Amino acid sequence: MIILLTNDDGIYAPGLAALEPELRKLGDVFVVAPMHEQSGVGHAITYLTPLIVKEVFVGQRRWGWAVEGSPADCVKIAVSEICPPRPDLIVSGINTGLNAGINVLYSGTVAAAIEGAFFRIPSIAVSLEYDDNPRFDRAANIARQIIEQLWQRKGPETQLFNVNIPQAALTRPAEVRVVPMDVNLYSERYEKRLDPYGRPYYWLVGTPPKPAEDGETDLSALAQGYVTVTPLRYNMTEERALIRLRQEGFVLREERMSDAPGPPETPGPLPGRARLGPRGRRSVASDTTG
Repeated sequence: MIILLTNDDGIYAPGLAALEPELRKLGDVFVVAPMHEQSGVGHAITYLTPLIVKEVFVGQRRWGWAVEGSPADCVKIAVSEICPPRPDLIVSGINTGLNAGINVLYSGTVAAAIEGAFFRIPSIAVSLEYDDNPRFDRAANIARQIIEQLWQRKGPETQLFNVNIPQAALTRPAEVRVVPMDVNLYSERYEKRLDPYGRPYYWLVGTPPKPAEDGETDLSALAQGYVTVTPLRYNMTEERALIRLRQEGFVLREERMSDAPGPPETPGPLPGRARLGPRGRRSVASDTTG
């Protein structure tokens, strides 16, 4: 089996290093990961600038390929250009920090797995609850066992899974719950601060939502110390609304178009900003006239 291993924490991340030897128990592993950390980039891709790829070696052994791009970039170029045979399985992780609830939508780790599913390749994202001294070796062993069983049970439909491992599962016999993702909003706000020059900046802070009371979700199961497995799909069509809107239809009328305004003018220099004056001399733009 050919396995493509990626992440969003970067090619030198300890979670990636711990998972690679475990996955080699299942097959040949190709590592293609971002050169730098890409946490929270979601499903961004690079298309306005060149995508730089560099081979990375540990001693005489080729460790993998580092990509100056996003996790989705890594999967896209790995499947298209780097992996000689097409991968049979794509694994993204181990991420430092859980990717559960609506964080799934922001996660670069999960986005890499979704990109793999676009290619109709079974894909699995793996994340570990944050800790100052994470036991990635134990988490990698748990992840490999789950990945192996998911592979053995794969069906004809596209396989896409999100696996989260809480710290509690590392210190006791781990149990797995198959649960849906929680869709409740986090309690978030922006904290306004000032930098040393007195300029304002904002820091996003918040706490996870309370576990749902009307059924078990990934957040509630993780809070109880269970490893969670959530089957995902990237088709975001809302089927009930699709059926209703098809039945109701839409009516468009011909209406007279008003004259559209032109584009806004390019603003001039801001007050107090340096600019080049006559003969290239520096002057200071001012909103006063002499």
